[in-house]
Amino acid sequence: MVRGILYAAALVISFVATALILRFLIPYLKGKKMGQKILDIGPRWHKNKEGTPTMGGLSFIFAITLALLITVPIAMHYGHISDLTYILLAYGYGLVNGLIGIVDDRAKFKKGKNEGLTALQKYFLQLLAACLFLVVGIVTGMIPGSPSDTVYIPFVGNVAIFGHVAVRILYYIFCLVLMTGMVNAVNLTDGVDGLAASVSLVVGLFFSLATGLIASAKGGAQLLSGALVGGCGGFLVYNFHPAKVFMGDTGSLFLGGVIVALGFMLGNPTIVLLCGGIFVLEAFSVILQVGYFKLTHGKRLFKMSPIHHHFEKCGWSEVKIVSVFSVATALFSLLALLGCGIF
Repeated sequence: MVRGILYAAALVISFVATALILRFLIPYLKGKKMGQKILDIGPRWHKNKEGTPTMGGLSFIFAITLALLITVPIAMHYGHISDLTYILLAYGYGLVNGLIGIVDDRAKFKKGKNEGLTALQKYFLQLLAACLFLVVGIVTGMIPGSPSDTVYIPFVGNVAIFGHVAVRILYYIFCLVLMTGMVNAVNLTDGVDGLAASVSLVVGLFFSLATGLIASAKGGAQLLSGALVGGCGGFLVYNFHPAKVFMGDTGSLFLGGVIVALGFMLGNPTIVLLCGGIFVLEAFSVILQVGYFKLTHGKRLFKMSPIHHHFEKCGWSEVKIVSVFSVATALFSLLALLGCGIF
């Protein structure tokens, strides 16, 4: 009973705080002329979005922080969280990625164009954050590290793969690719009003249910997922089409970090590839587009990538894209629940 009340409290606090912060943050960002720059290569109708305030992700970063500061101590008092290590590590990973996003967004404003950090600079910082998360996770026990440990594989179950050092190293490399890849995949998804926030909200609902049903989920995972759902919901009040604010790399990198960290808190990081299927498709569409373009010397597989822009150019409205992608995420999440062995 207390656990459910705390989850609801984290969700509501995050929702209300995000919406309230944006009421003041949007005018502030406008006053500072911190508006989005639109690339000429994008859909021509996106040009009317130029100047829309960005870095709105600061709202749900602060709101989620507030929700956790209020609910986590109460959860510890009632014995629902015995150790702060895991939730601090997961939240911290999201926050570090959010800070990378802030640096990137600030660099864009300084340069006066839609290019901040270089791709190499951004990825180096993300890889550094992922390595730190991995090392601390192994030391604290969130991530398997000893030869006797097992790793959970969806639809298969717990598998012992750590007996061989080479296999263990390959698994850690996979973790690094998964972490940096998912963070960037969420960033790529943030190209249509309300899309990244809506898909992240559905993924947050998946983790809310999964962490509530799986006894092995690390302490605080359900509170973090509840705060994530609330933050995304509060942000959509101002970000749904027509958007009054964008989250920027500040918000998308933070969301990606929290989502992949929740996978580790669930003891099943690969499940992110299922519940976050839309994020994977968005990133894969870019890889396919670039690869096909190079192989065919200038031909395109999609009208534009990431794939949500392809559907835009096919005549889909932004609302339709968000609706279809959100429903698809719900289906992916159902598949992920089956993969967890809950049903």
